[in-house]
Amino acid sequence: MKKLLTGDEAVALGAWEAGCHFASAYPGTPSTEIMENLSLFKEIKCEWAPNEKVAVESCCGASLAGARTIASMKHVGMNVAADPMFTFAYMGVNGGFVIITADEPGQHSSQNEQDNRYYAKMAKVPLLEPADSQECLDMVKMAFEISEKYDTLVIVRLTTRVCHSKGIVDAGERKEIPIKEYKKDITRTITVPALSRPMRIRVENRMNELKDFSEDTPLNRIENDGKSIGVIASGMCFYYAKEVFGNESSYLKLGFTNPMPQKLIAKFCEGKEKIYVVEENDPYIKDTVRALGFKVEDVFPFCGEMTPDVLRKALGNEELSALCCDEDKVLARPPMLCAGCPHRGFFYEIGKRKDVVVSGDIGCYTLGFAQPFNAMDVNICMGASISAGHGAQQVFDMVKDNKKRVVAVIGDSTFFHTGINSLINVVYNKSNTISVILDNRITGMTGHQQNPGSGYTINGEETVAINIEGLCRAIGIKHIFIVDPNRLDEMNKAIDNALAIKDEPSVIITRYPCVLKKMSLMDKEEFPDAFKDKYTVAESCIGCKKCLTAGCPAISFDQESKKSVIDRDMCAGCSVCSQICPVKAIVKEEI
Repeated sequence: MKKLLTGDEAVALGAWEAGCHFASAYPGTPSTEIMENLSLFKEIKCEWAPNEKVAVESCCGASLAGARTIASMKHVGMNVAADPMFTFAYMGVNGGFVIITADEPGQHSSQNEQDNRYYAKMAKVPLLEPADSQECLDMVKMAFEISEKYDTLVIVRLTTRVCHSKGIVDAGERKEIPIKEYKKDITRTITVPALSRPMRIRVENRMNELKDFSEDTPLNRIENDGKSIGVIASGMCFYYAKEVFGNESSYLKLGFTNPMPQKLIAKFCEGKEKIYVVEENDPYIKDTVRALGFKVEDVFPFCGEMTPDVLRKALGNEELSALCCDEDKVLARPPMLCAGCPHRGFFYEIGKRKDVVVSGDIGCYTLGFAQPFNAMDVNICMGASISAGHGAQQVFDMVKDNKKRVVAVIGDSTFFHTGINSLINVVYNKSNTISVILDNRITGMTGHQQNPGSGYTINGEETVAINIEGLCRAIGIKHIFIVDPNRLDEMNKAIDNALAIKDEPSVIITRYPCVLKKMSLMDKEEFPDAFKDKYTVAESCIGCKKCLTAGCPAISFDQESKKSVIDRDMCAGCSVCSQICPVKAIVKEEI
């Protein structure tokens, strides 16, 4: 059966066809849809984990218990998962284990552009790089076979365009793979030094076997040989290169890239007048080619996506007219918080405070750094707001007559991800930071996935909803303020109260659902009037533009009438603009 699928959808289908039984992940663009699609298959037990480390550890246990298992994550998630991954690479598998990393050249929604191919090299595990949806399906299936044949976890590296581009796929049937028997063997599963040293030897022997495999596998192939120009590429870059170089070049397509097929590369490069390597992010392949003694043309950018237009420009070729535009006529449209976003009230109030340093985190709320709020000073990675904020406060307190206070801001899903340990650190080391947990009742930025605080699993089954207030009290936070962030006076008072506590940590929990969220029964009971109102601008508007400081996309200013205007279709009734208006000209519509 033929299907039109994205790469993420094809990965999920490939895992199902391969007989996978267990899957775990934490959502992160561009990998999120893998787990969402896996959850549609009743044969696979699927879970959203609190973070990528927990996801991989769960999969390690499932593999040892005998099941084929898969974990998926975006590239920075691999940093969180690296601890168990490196050790499990020594241990080997029982059921096949595949880890999907979705890298993001060009940083469309990520804080860095790291190249996770190096993780495979460091962990000494096989690496596959599909170029399209069909290869996503095929390579995932093959990854399970390689995993069990060579007794190793396998990494499959995708990139944004592979994840989200659609292609025709030949779909097959599920291959029922029975769960293998679990047999206790501490020489493989206990990693004390005396036992892990022999494991290290097994890993090296395995890599030697995989070197032979890399030379012969059809995952690596030469096309259109005999040309004076040679192009080496992996992943989606192979198709980018073919679009630009056409039939004038020979191609070496690399789909299995750790260990690298050095003999095949040398054979391909021999006698070529020019050699180009097209790959995204770091010179992972290029360094290998150069180490083999071949010169590589160094013309492509060192970062960003290697799309056909980028390649044409780098080669000095004529760009396609469809890609050209008059940039002077293109207006900048920075991202902003949605109309009705419950984070708006907090950022509006905290942005007005002096001597406050705001330590931010990863989520929709990162947009609090931008105008008109200007209310975030730094963000590093998931969960770092609280721990980085703690470190900064410790140093500020060393300075005589210091007045600076650190406010750490973190979302509910991110708090469960890695914020809890950071808050424990704050309590344990007697910090006096203020931690603000923005509880919008869902994992917002990645598309509304459930989390430990939402009360539902990935399959919509009811489960225990972790109580953030109770959790904070359990780890020693004494001062907790729970507020509706849309009520600015309430938000302001909570900030004042927290700032007044000089020698102990405090937590503010802003609790209101995301405006885009499908309300659960629990939400409807707690927030029965959410998003029901609409606001409009009365004739009494004096055109002061104060309402625009709310940064709401539903509000604009009419240059002719010199008054503000609210787009009724966008208004979600949060009332923040109404509270800001100095003349009370923004009023609730009469029903």
